[in-house]
Amino acid sequence: MRKALRWLLSLVLVIGTVATAGAATAADRSADHQTATDIKDRILAIPGMSLIQEKPYEGYRYFVLNYTQPVDHRHPSKGTFQQRITLLHKDTSRPTVFFTGGYNVSTNPSRSEPTRIVDGNQVSMEYRFFTPSRPQPADWSKLDIWQAASDQHRIFSALKKIYPKKWLSTGGSKGGMTATYFERFYPRDMDGVVAYVAPNDVVNNEDSAYDRFFERVGTKECRDKLNAVQREALIRREPLEKTYREWADANGATFHTVGSLDKAYEAVVLDFVWAFWQYSLLADCDSIPAATVSDQEIYDTIDAISGFSAYTDQGLETYTPYYYQAGTELGSPDIKLPHLGKLSRYGYQPPRNFVPRDIPMTFKPGEMPDVDNWVRHHANQMLFVYGQNDPWGAEPFRLGHGARDSYVYVAPGGNHGSNVAGLSPEQSAKATARILDWAGVAPAAVRKDEAKAKPLAAFDAKLDQRKLEREPALRP
Repeated sequence: MRKALRWLLSLVLVIGTVATAGAATAADRSADHQTATDIKDRILAIPGMSLIQEKPYEGYRYFVLNYTQPVDHRHPSKGTFQQRITLLHKDTSRPTVFFTGGYNVSTNPSRSEPTRIVDGNQVSMEYRFFTPSRPQPADWSKLDIWQAASDQHRIFSALKKIYPKKWLSTGGSKGGMTATYFERFYPRDMDGVVAYVAPNDVVNNEDSAYDRFFERVGTKECRDKLNAVQREALIRREPLEKTYREWADANGATFHTVGSLDKAYEAVVLDFVWAFWQYSLLADCDSIPAATVSDQEIYDTIDAISGFSAYTDQGLETYTPYYYQAGTELGSPDIKLPHLGKLSRYGYQPPRNFVPRDIPMTFKPGEMPDVDNWVRHHANQMLFVYGQNDPWGAEPFRLGHGARDSYVYVAPGGNHGSNVAGLSPEQSAKATARILDWAGVAPAAVRKDEAKAKPLAAFDAKLDQRKLEREPALRP
């Protein structure tokens, strides 16, 4: 009897061993299959994902994709739209950076600064309602920061299964705002946030910070020079508007949305000083002419800095989603410009003037205070980078009690293109080290000494070319 029991136990052990070995072999085969499957096939196996184009780039795979999103994430059954995203694929064993520009997405391969720092993959998202990522028909009430964050959450959730390593989110200007809002609504998704030059207009009707900024930025000599040209453009309004009209007629430009050529002209002129500091450096003040130059030189100077195409119907059309958000949630700056006296007829015009009247708009004053309060008290592994001379940094995000492993740095003399590399050497090394650590790829030497931190990927002249896009109007 004992022999029989021993024989039976041995048989069970043999069968169990064989079964275990078989299961392990099956698991190995499954893992091998996942590894062997082409990355494009794995991406396109995601429900709702489709390929627009694959573009070759040495060392990477680059895909332009469409992803099916609900128009309303609270009611997914009520319609969908195609959202355009791009994917710069390096390796599934590397961390991934989620880049948001806040506007249209570029369909050419490029690398954000954090992507180069961590030598990772990059997913880039086109913001909802920027064409072609716009539902048809467009229900503009579904364009808000929570819906956009939910777009990002769904993309992340779908791709995390393929890219299982650490994820960081990043973006500049409105893209930095987008990365911050995403973190506020989905704080468990990302392992770190790098937000560049992100405005934080907490109370829309309180803009004195901007007035103080323009009283102190740069040097008095430069401020006076810019103010004089801006003032002269309004003094010479009649002849310069004649030149503007001739340009508009020659180019088929119209002014139905803003209301008149006169309103558009003044809006461009009022943008002039702001746009200079947004995109230029103090040294560029040498290129600004004296206010005594010819009409044409004044016109050309204003056009080069703030762009007379900005407030035409054609110039505004692409940016309708931004102005809608500025007038419903984000807020917009309004500064006093005392040097203009009574020359200004309209002052800084509200976003409502730049959105077609058939699109309803109601401002929600509680959205920005909510985000600001969350960042102050709950930020975790967040880095904010600003430029000292960038007007949009006049109202920055700040950290308060409860924030953990988070930082706000300012690039000396920097404009709206400020980045980690432009910080002081000590802060740049610290920021780089934190980004590497958050991504889980900090070398041992950096973990011991943050001063040794540097990007893991070599500079690529095409991928890493800094592109400070000059928006032809007052936009972040």
